[in-house]
Amino acid sequence: MAFNQSQSQTPPDENQNQTPHRLYSPYQDLQIPYETLYQLPTRPEYLFQEESFRQHRSWGENLTYYTGCGYLAGAIFGAGKGFVEGAKASEPGDTLKLRINRILNASGHSGRKLGNRAGVIGLLYSGLESGVVSLRDTDDVINSVVAGLGTGALYKAASGPRSAAVAGAIGGLAAGFAVGVKQAAKRYVPV
Repeated sequence: MAFNQSQSQTPPDENQNQTPHRLYSPYQDLQIPYETLYQLPTRPEYLFQEESFRQHRSWGENLTYYTGCGYLAGAIFGAGKGFVEGAKASEPGDTLKLRINRILNASGHSGRKLGNRAGVIGLLYSGLESGVVSLRDTDDVINSVVAGLGTGALYKAASGPRSAAVAGAIGGLAAGFAVGVKQAAKRYVPV
């Protein structure tokens, strides 16, 4: 609550000066422009000048981004799937506590399973995409399609060559579709 002179408990003396008091500022003795102290930059800051010329993320940033986004999306989708499975598996004689326990167990189990699978797919994709970018020394749609193709093939390689070929085709098509949607969004959606 701010101090108001008219609400003071003691009446002012006639002999006392009626000078207004200034509020205390902890920055008054510092010789810095404290008004502009917290104005953050609007452009990215780089440690080295060479980093500012790059227009894409590094392989480590891609690895973290794709793996994390894949795990999070898979875990959310898996938890939803497990919620539905747990709700369907409840029996008519179950108590509320038992139903909640069944739903939570199914959600956790499916969420972990799908989250880990999607995280591994993101890990493979980011590694392959960074490798293709480094080999070709260019960053275009072909890199993403080749990385998607390789990711699908590597992910299903243990299931046999036919499954790997089908998964590779699906991965390449999915990566091409994602890049196409991204390019269309950049062109037609005003931001």
